[in-house]
Amino acid sequence: MRNHKLLYGIYERQLSHGLNPERIPAHVGVILDGNRRWAKAVGNATSYGHRKGADKITEFLGWAREFGVQVVTLWMLSTDNLSRSEAELAPLLSIIVDATREIAANPEYRVQVVGDLNLLPEGVASELSQIVAASAALGDAEGFYQGSLRLTVNVAIGYGGRHEITDAVRSLLRSYAERGMTLEQAADVLTIDDISEHLYTAGVPDPDLLIRTSGEQRLSGFMLWQSVHSEFYFCEAFWPDFRRVDFLRALRDYGQRERRLGK
Repeated sequence: MRNHKLLYGIYERQLSHGLNPERIPAHVGVILDGNRRWAKAVGNATSYGHRKGADKITEFLGWAREFGVQVVTLWMLSTDNLSRSEAELAPLLSIIVDATREIAANPEYRVQVVGDLNLLPEGVASELSQIVAASAALGDAEGFYQGSLRLTVNVAIGYGGRHEITDAVRSLLRSYAERGMTLEQAADVLTIDDISEHLYTAGVPDPDLLIRTSGEQRLSGFMLWQSVHSEFYFCEAFWPDFRRVDFLRALRDYGQRERRLGK
């Protein structure tokens, strides 16, 4: 066992040293998948899996900051997840709020919520809004300037790709109406950038790398609009078992790809 750990450590260091700093993704999105299956595999309750998954987030953000990632988007709760039973959803929401609060307590992180808070229970939505405000204030108090030096952490809660695009178009149409434009006039001037500016992630660069754990090889609508030029990496490990070496492999794989960006 000792020799195994020694060899594992050597391999991890080799991966780390082999990364090209100029080919580190600026924005990494992660689908935190497999908490429930992990809990079942170890013979524990679903809520236990969600808590272990929340614990993993702290580790992951440390790795991301270590290697120079600037933005991380974590898909914690989809719009589809909201249809789960109250018995599962209530503790899950509590875990998500606690995890978001813990992230926001670190002045090196700037927390933003991306998703439709109107879909969440009023108390949960209110707590999340307060956490985001406190995170912004904490950065100011610690002397950070406009988010510089801070890792931006987008927590995707009540998030669905189709829902986001629908909300963006709705918001954009309202802005056109406020300017006195007819629907025909709006259609004539509508651009891709206009829609992008009304997404939940407006002002944040599109993701360079999207990671999904648990072996599932689909995005399920995650960052549907923003991922048009993203690279995808699928990992077999359930999210609670995701290791630093798994992240290093994802970074290595990304660094070896030739990004065409649609060209």
